[in-house]
Amino acid sequence: MNMPPGKKNNKVSEEDARGKTPSKLYTMVVYLMGGPMCAEFEGTIISRTVQIRGEQTLENLHEAIFKAFDRFDEHLYEFLFGVGPDDRSAVYSLPAEVEFRGQDEEMAGDVRTTTIDSLGLEAGRAFGYRFDFGDDWLHQIDVTAIEDYSGKGKYPKITKKVRKSPPQYPDEDDE
Repeated sequence: MNMPPGKKNNKVSEEDARGKTPSKLYTMVVYLMGGPMCAEFEGTIISRTVQIRGEQTLENLHEAIFKAFDRFDEHLYEFLFGVGPDDRSAVYSLPAEVEFRGQDEEMAGDVRTTTIDSLGLEAGRAFGYRFDFGDDWLHQIDVTAIEDYSGKGKYPKITKKVRKSPPQYPDEDDE
């Protein structure tokens, strides 16, 4: 914009006003791939769509998935990056989970401090999430969109649910 001589443009961009560049907003579809499901849930597609900001952590993503699948009992978990949802090429977890991995397997990062932005994700990328190492709930997470975001709102956010969640423990419905 051309300004008359001696006049300053006092308009401050939103980027400058916030002191940082706009955040990225990731949209991910989390598919339940395996676990101790009763017959009612076998062979069906069960998914949740989650949106999360780039500066949030894998721990925040875990909390959203935990809530999205109506779980109530916390267990250990990990995120798996490689080729396919169960490839252990790069494992992100809590340091306390070391005893559950192979002795020679190194942790790629701590879920509490690893941000979504730091993973270098792209739309079309898939990775894994494993919850409860005893019952072994396996999920595939597909990154479906990444967009600039400078709005407000509470994230992570569950935006869609496909089918009801299977019980966390298969015997729950029998009691």
